[in-house]
Amino acid sequence: MKSERSQSPWSEPGWLEHASAWIDDELSRLGRTTTGPVEQPHERPWSTILRVPTHEGAVYFKACAGVLAHEVAVTQALAQWKPDCMPSVLAAEPKEGWMLMADGGITVREAIKAEGDIRHWEQLLPRYAELQIEMVNHVDDLLAAGIPNRLLTTLPDQIETLLGHKDMLHIGQPEGLTSAEYERLVGMKERLTGLCDELAASPIPESIHHGDFHDANIFLNEGRYVFFDWGDSSVAHPFFSLRTAFVIIEYFQGFKPGSPELAQLRDVYLEPWKSFGSRDNLLAAFELASRLSPLTSALGWYRVVSSLDPSVRTDYAGAVPSLLREFLEMEDRAAK
Repeated sequence: MKSERSQSPWSEPGWLEHASAWIDDELSRLGRTTTGPVEQPHERPWSTILRVPTHEGAVYFKACAGVLAHEVAVTQALAQWKPDCMPSVLAAEPKEGWMLMADGGITVREAIKAEGDIRHWEQLLPRYAELQIEMVNHVDDLLAAGIPNRLLTTLPDQIETLLGHKDMLHIGQPEGLTSAEYERLVGMKERLTGLCDELAASPIPESIHHGDFHDANIFLNEGRYVFFDWGDSSVAHPFFSLRTAFVIIEYFQGFKPGSPELAQLRDVYLEPWKSFGSRDNLLAAFELASRLSPLTSALGWYRVVSSLDPSVRTDYAGAVPSLLREFLEMEDRAAK
């Protein structure tokens, strides 16, 4: 298997020098000087991060592959509209997919590991909901910034298109869908349209959906929760965001789906939404959004994986099929 590094833009000859020159120019403009070597603490086929020590503290450079380059404009916009919970963007080059950001603090995952409880989730979930509520009025601006459109009215057609790309589904292979699962999904467009229409009729407006909302993408900085890594974001139903959060919480905290602890976290997240509908309305919308959310995640992974070099793409072959299967499993549970 080839190294992921060999398939990434940042491994191309001259890329690091080009990026470093830009970083140096921007730091000079900001009146900062470096105090040590640049480090690369994070690298994926679709993004990389460089840590740059300066005399005023470390700054972080992020480069996004073209398929996720909208993250720069989206992060800049969110930082302007909601600076209290967003990273400080020191410089940006949207055409390159580059950002230079101030240190965000420690991850919530680190804080939870050190303290051994989930109180941070109880505090940050309402703040995330408040961000989403404020972004309802910026949906058109976000779409203009290049964020993917996964509004409920578009979801059935997007899934139909995805199902047409069988090479991404690995049908009959160990990491892929079975033939029966594929045929079932192909025959579900009318059912899916009905579910999307039902959720769209709820009182919850569509807004920004982070797409990868977990405790390693949320930082704690002097009492503030800072929401990072908007590369997987889209305009969609806001409740979709809790799918990834709950998967991570279940994994690290050992909670079971439907446990009282998760129900409590769901309720604190829903609290800011109460002005949009009754508790019964909110719970019904949340349950339906939970069933549909794997499809939005599947579209996100499809967008990224299909953009990768084939030799790297095989490392993520199971991502899209597993999420489509998760949707089918949730439909089966809902039917019981």
